[in-house]
Amino acid sequence: MLTDFRSYAALTWRPAARISVLYGPNGTGKTNLLEALSLIVPGRGLRGARNADLPRLDGPGGWAVAGRFQTPEGETIIGTGCEPGSDRRVFRLDGAAPRNQADISRIIAAVWLTPQMDRLFQEGLSGRRRFLDRLVWALEPGHAREMASHDTAVGSRNRLLAEGRQDRAWLSGLEDSIARHAVAASAARLGLVTRLNAQIAAGAGAFPPGRIGLACPIAERLQTEPALAVEDWLRDGLAANRPRDSAAGTSLLGAHRTDMRLTDAGTGTPAALASTGQQKALLIGVILAHAALIASARGFAPLLLLDEPAVHLDAERRRALWDVLMALSAQTVITGTDADIFLPLADHAEALATGSGGLHPDGRFLRPETDTAPVPTAL
Repeated sequence: MLTDFRSYAALTWRPAARISVLYGPNGTGKTNLLEALSLIVPGRGLRGARNADLPRLDGPGGWAVAGRFQTPEGETIIGTGCEPGSDRRVFRLDGAAPRNQADISRIIAAVWLTPQMDRLFQEGLSGRRRFLDRLVWALEPGHAREMASHDTAVGSRNRLLAEGRQDRAWLSGLEDSIARHAVAASAARLGLVTRLNAQIAAGAGAFPPGRIGLACPIAERLQTEPALAVEDWLRDGLAANRPRDSAAGTSLLGAHRTDMRLTDAGTGTPAALASTGQQKALLIGVILAHAALIASARGFAPLLLLDEPAVHLDAERRRALWDVLMALSAQTVITGTDADIFLPLADHAEALATGSGGLHPDGRFLRPETDTAPVPTAL
């Protein structure tokens, strides 16, 4: 259910199939609906938008998204949104405030692919690191707290150094916090990469098998040294680097400096040097393997949100993608501008045209039993 979210004044949608196709011209609300679903889990959603950018332009100023889900713990209603006049986002779990956002992450996960990710390996490392951390959060909800604590300590240390305040006790305390949280976060990243590479290798098929690597001295040391020894090394390095970090205006050691690498395991070609189509195929392989890993490790499949996944794929790889989606147990939502490319899914998916603030069923695909006419009312 959406209320005053982006282009939707109000919408209630009950998916009629495990795979839902949303299609229509650009600007008709396809990605807005995917974004709403991505906000059901903690984080800033698939667009990374600010809360202030989410309300409907001519609405009262607040917004809300809610969904009813079958989870391992039974049927659950999860909601999130902001009150009019407030930029503070809140969550509700069965109508009550959860103890923390990890309560939400424990019972639901979402993974997504967006057109913006097509540029993941041509842009700065911060985008790749956020991508990596989203993969980790879906399996280790506590990773978000580790990174938040780490980044808070890094920010405080940067401010002290910028102000020229050489309070050794305070700096030592912040560096101890950075070391502890950086090692914990790096260990979680390393664990995810190890498991995901194994999942990709085991499920290699029509999509080129990728291999993920970490450009991170902390993770490198964790492969051969105990965590406490790595904490000591990082703590000592931060203390020694105070003059250099003060001049640079940032901490040059820490979990915030990690980069993610992706390579075609078959050819050895780094994703940064691959064609656009090869990069897209590699990323799809990672996303699908991640969804399968979540289902195996956590006992439930994630929401799988694919925005324009067929772009840059040739016909053979599109067919391979449809085959994988039909075999996966995940609730999947796919978008595109043209419904015809999704017709191979017609016996397995519902298709809905977007526009006029609503959804309009396409009779060539599965139809909900209660459907009578393609009107922009709830499905």
